[in-house]
Amino acid sequence: MESNQADLLAPRGAVDIIGALLRADGGAHHPYMAGEIFAAGRDLPRNLADAVHYLCTLHGDHPGIIDLARDKGGFGPAAEWLDDAASGFAQERLYLTKVVVAAGPLPSTAGQADSAAAVAGQRHALEMLARSDRTGCAIGAGLALALDWRAIRTVIDAAAQRFGVELTPPALPSSRATMMVAAAAAGSVSIERAMIFGAQQMLVQHRGLWDLLHARQLARVGQ
Repeated sequence: MESNQADLLAPRGAVDIIGALLRADGGAHHPYMAGEIFAAGRDLPRNLADAVHYLCTLHGDHPGIIDLARDKGGFGPAAEWLDDAASGFAQERLYLTKVVVAAGPLPSTAGQADSAAAVAGQRHALEMLARSDRTGCAIGAGLALALDWRAIRTVIDAAAQRFGVELTPPALPSSRATMMVAAAAAGSVSIERAMIFGAQQMLVQHRGLWDLLHARQLARVGQ
């Protein structure tokens, strides 16, 4: 992936590259998240409950990735966006928590201990990105989270409808505003590279979660 990232950097800027990363690893294009999670018939409630539980494990604690990126400071072009995104994600976190409570217990699935360990590792990896001293890495991770959250929201909303939770409007800054910040924040090649690395690694962790959720769905077949 690092060699691919280097190839992408030469002809294009941060906005184009982050867009390409979203198309490659974003939730909207993952087979499970884009459709298979909804096509399981009687297993749909368990799939949705599984997804929101693990999303809450990954992103339900405070401070989250965007909070940590904001608290690092020193990022003028992104400061206002980070404030808005942190406030918005607090609302998203509350909404997700309500859906998890309504969904009930985590669905029984073989290999539960391994799944929990895997997601804990993903959470740690994301925290390391957000706490990185490499200028641009944390904001890149935060930007990718906000952009990928659009796809994640479709699953959370589906679970909310299934489990009787009132839908709430999306609270994060728009994709357009987020991409404008990505363009403005990439003030040097080194910062741009760090932003792209942070965004890439955020999406890699998300893709790992979607793969895990798919594997858990398959493990529950026949249970």
